[in-house]
Amino acid sequence: MSERGLLRRAVVCTIVLTAAMLGLGFRLAFLHLAPHEEALRGVRRTSSVSRKLLAGRGRILDRRGGDNILALNLPAHHVCADPSTICRNGSVRETAAALAALLDLPVDGIAVRLNRPERKCEFLSRYADAETVEAIRAADLAGIEFRPAVLRHYPHDSFLCHVLGFVNHGSVGSAGVEQYMDRYLAGSSGIVETRVNALRQELYARRDTHIPALEGADVHLTIDQNVQYMVEKALDAAMEEHSAKAAWAIVQHVKTGAILAMASRPGYDPNEFRFSTEKSRLNRTIGCVYEPGSTMKAVVFAAALNECTVTPETVIDCENGAWPHAGKILHDFHSYGELTVADGIKKSSNIMSAKIALGLGNRRFYGYLCAFGFGSRLGVDLPGEESGILHPVRSWSNISCSRLAIGQGVAVTALQMLGAFCAIANDGFLMRPYVVHRVVDRNGTVLLERAPEVLSRPIDGETAEIMRHLLRRVTEEGGTGRRACVEGYEVAGKTGTAQKAIGGVYSSEAHVASFVGFLPARNPEIGVIVVVDEPQPLHTGGVVAGPVFKRIAGETVRCLDIPPAPKGTLARR
Repeated sequence: MSERGLLRRAVVCTIVLTAAMLGLGFRLAFLHLAPHEEALRGVRRTSSVSRKLLAGRGRILDRRGGDNILALNLPAHHVCADPSTICRNGSVRETAAALAALLDLPVDGIAVRLNRPERKCEFLSRYADAETVEAIRAADLAGIEFRPAVLRHYPHDSFLCHVLGFVNHGSVGSAGVEQYMDRYLAGSSGIVETRVNALRQELYARRDTHIPALEGADVHLTIDQNVQYMVEKALDAAMEEHSAKAAWAIVQHVKTGAILAMASRPGYDPNEFRFSTEKSRLNRTIGCVYEPGSTMKAVVFAAALNECTVTPETVIDCENGAWPHAGKILHDFHSYGELTVADGIKKSSNIMSAKIALGLGNRRFYGYLCAFGFGSRLGVDLPGEESGILHPVRSWSNISCSRLAIGQGVAVTALQMLGAFCAIANDGFLMRPYVVHRVVDRNGTVLLERAPEVLSRPIDGETAEIMRHLLRRVTEEGGTGRRACVEGYEVAGKTGTAQKAIGGVYSSEAHVASFVGFLPARNPEIGVIVVVDEPQPLHTGGVVAGPVFKRIAGETVRCLDIPPAPKGTLARR
């Protein structure tokens, strides 16, 4: 090569190298000296990550606390796939086949979800158990990852389902205590913002933000797990024996309003809530209204005794079982002539109840119904409580007063009816019912504690004492509630048999049978109500609901170690 060629080549190389050096110099100066926030943010994004810290949901425990856990959290994982990676590797069919066997899912369905190269994340299985996760890890499938999750678990399956409720897949309480107390149970999620190296490994010394998760508080219920178990078993037996459409029951502490047991059938498993029906999730004790029938007579008699329009010795003509009033004939189940008020409630005379209500007058009677809690919510700490149906006096017809007196034309919840009887048992004080005893955080600090609350006092103590005596006679020989007797205890209560209104007409085949009462009658501790919907073929409250009450009340007093009061006649005015 000539000297001129070598010189030309040297000049060209020199120019290229000089240009390259100048370009690099300008670029370095540009990056270091110029204010390029957008570029810097991009660099930071690639070198830092943000991670959400899941908060543990609080537990739910029964009244005894300790190990009596009714709901808790379990660690779990979501199985996720990165379809873009799997498609790039050409392993869609192999990965789908392996996952289908491990997750027990259709292979075609998984293949369709994996064959989406534009997606970075596809959830394949939520809340997978530890055994499944370990099996997938062992398979070492490229593009498969696991995201930590928290699974809400109910260790007793359907037990107490309507009180507990459930938590949806968004970790939000969606029924029962889980919903009502969600703000205490849920806690608050935390967050970590930290730097990572080129391998995406966290540099713990370079954390920018670390806000720890705030754990949810524990909720202690008034429910007694042992009593609840006995109530549910009794309802299951009643449903089977009487081929009933539904059944529900409540056990309440008389003096405080605390709910010791609350059960409804049919039920569901909150662990598998997505497979349940709306009807099975209905808490019928507070969300189902029904005409109470003869159990309403206790309220009528209590109001009249409190107003001194009658006494237990007052004699009333029961018209031999048929009484025309306001163009309609009112019948008794059995024909009676003249009866004392004391015998009238024992025999459950419709005609006597109607005459006593008419003696009170519409406005006074309506006032007592409201004071006893009918027509409005009692404010129990559960979602879904109905207020019932009690029309204002201005809309009453000529026969309304006489029919309300026998539990027709009015709709109540079981909680309302039990509350009225517990008011009679509690010297006239109507208490607010509650299922949450207290809320305690993870440090042991009490965040909330319920105290007994008086809602009203519809009758005085003397009237209540007389009513306790009269209602005790209902369960004696010759009374309609004799099948509700508990051996060794004096039981006060009332039967109810109501025809269901179907298509605007009272059915002769569909009935609601109930019994509500309290014991020991002289010094009441617990109140119990049992309602059975459409029992077949027997349908009266005394025959159907009375024995269920007997079983529940008898086992409850022994479980709670409630001694029987000394036998004797209750004081009478």
